[in-house]
Amino acid sequence: MRRFNLVIRIWHIQVLVLAFVVRGFALQAPTAFVSRSGDRSIVLHWDPSIEPGVTSYRLYRSHARNGSFSPVAVVTSPGFCDLTPAVVNGQTNFYRVTALSSGPEESPASTVLEVVPHSFAGDNEFLDYVQQINFDYFWYLANPKNGLVPDRTARGSACSIAAQGFGLSSIIIGIDHGWITRAQGAARILTTINTFLLGSQSPAKTGAIGYKGWFYHFLNMNTAQRSAAELSSIDTALLLAGILDCKQYFDRTNVEETAIRTTANAIFDRVDWAWMARGTNVLSMGWFPESGFIANNWVGYNEAMLLYCFALGAVSNGLPGSAWVKWTSGYNWATQYGLSFIPFPPLFGHQYSHCWIDFRQIADSYMNGRHTTYFENSRRATLAQRSYCIANPSKHLGYSGLVWGLTACDGPPGYSAHGAPPAQDDDGTIAPTAAGGSMAFTPEYSLPTLRHFYDTYRNRIWTPYGFRDAFNLAAQWFASDELGIDQGPIVIMIENYRTQRVWRRFMQNEIVQRGLQRAGFLPVPFATTHVQLGLPPDTTDAKRLPPAADAQGSIVPSAPERQGEH
Repeated sequence: MRRFNLVIRIWHIQVLVLAFVVRGFALQAPTAFVSRSGDRSIVLHWDPSIEPGVTSYRLYRSHARNGSFSPVAVVTSPGFCDLTPAVVNGQTNFYRVTALSSGPEESPASTVLEVVPHSFAGDNEFLDYVQQINFDYFWYLANPKNGLVPDRTARGSACSIAAQGFGLSSIIIGIDHGWITRAQGAARILTTINTFLLGSQSPAKTGAIGYKGWFYHFLNMNTAQRSAAELSSIDTALLLAGILDCKQYFDRTNVEETAIRTTANAIFDRVDWAWMARGTNVLSMGWFPESGFIANNWVGYNEAMLLYCFALGAVSNGLPGSAWVKWTSGYNWATQYGLSFIPFPPLFGHQYSHCWIDFRQIADSYMNGRHTTYFENSRRATLAQRSYCIANPSKHLGYSGLVWGLTACDGPPGYSAHGAPPAQDDDGTIAPTAAGGSMAFTPEYSLPTLRHFYDTYRNRIWTPYGFRDAFNLAAQWFASDELGIDQGPIVIMIENYRTQRVWRRFMQNEIVQRGLQRAGFLPVPFATTHVQLGLPPDTTDAKRLPPAADAQGSIVPSAPERQGEH
């Protein structure tokens, strides 16, 4: 009996020891702990834990490397932005991070980071900081197993395929700026696009990533399958833009980069454009497996220029040039605040296609007939909206030459498409992406506005993933989330302003070239006036990119034509 009791006791002790080991030491310390610093702010990131028990992370701070570390925050995502009074320019702060489980057990601490916040040396450093932190949204919030990017930072968010497209181009920008290596970026991108290539294409209501080459607007972040959404034509186009950008960028002959190009081609080539047009020359806005095609079509000016460019440029199942005529038949030329342009009140409609297509020196017959370009159209729309906010006909609190920017975003009542002129659901809600996404059009106004947002409202809207989505001063409301479709245009359009890298490589794509030609785009026969763009491309980028006009029949402006714009 004693021997039996002894055996039981030994077994019990072994169980307790095993439990102690599991509970006390199973969690691993967070790795790849990195910092970014700006004016009175410090951003920290680390690789998300792959351990299933991890639910959050605890940040510790000290003012001495060997001093006492005090807990400052518990966060659920792998990022933290320190905006507390302890963050003083020129003063060194030390940080470490641990992982927590629901127990809550706590992992060993990470390595210690030494960080010094500082005033921005100038606009370039400010823009670099803004780009990098908004880029972090796509790098640190993605599911590393499948590359999917969440629609928003809210816990449990589905993947947005439009955010995915912006994110793919943002990763390339991250490589060029040295925030990640080319190998890291290539590996993440290949994982991502393989998810879209290999996911089930089926008309079933569940279990599929898409159908007929198109993809569902929202996907489950873990399964990469439909998440109560439509098969979206425009969101698929935004995803394809990022994929084609990857195809242009990864031009080396190694196995990984060759696979990226092959996979990108396979994804684009299987899209059935004719099916989405239902035998006509106009594309539906989408399709539901429960009810069929959405009755509304893409006709008239908005963000869908990119969609038709791809449909016309496709080799198989594409649309005829008459589709562009149908598209432009819905245009409405108007004059607002002394400027004549095609209006679309929310600014995102003037920005999304321009993230990738360079419309500065080309025009279709519609724009040629008005002696202007789509680039100039977007500039005028942005200028008119800023003038509207200065005039402030509805007397919203705070509107001014430094507080403007109406677009689709979160707001006090929820998500809505705000815009002007003419006024559309203008309730006083301002979105940083409106000014940031217009950086290439109106840098003389967008840059001071972003700096004003950062300097004035930093404690309420600056996060480890960039600007919060929106704010409303009259309601004293500041968004709780950041959105991928709003962070992405900030990263990309700042890059187009600073280096034009995205425009230059994307315009070399044969699908884009063919689509623009079939739509009737030609180099403009009249002199164009462009705003002063940012720094010229560095020598590494210039060597890697192919010549601007080496394709027969290309409508890309030649290098000499571009030089006067920098």
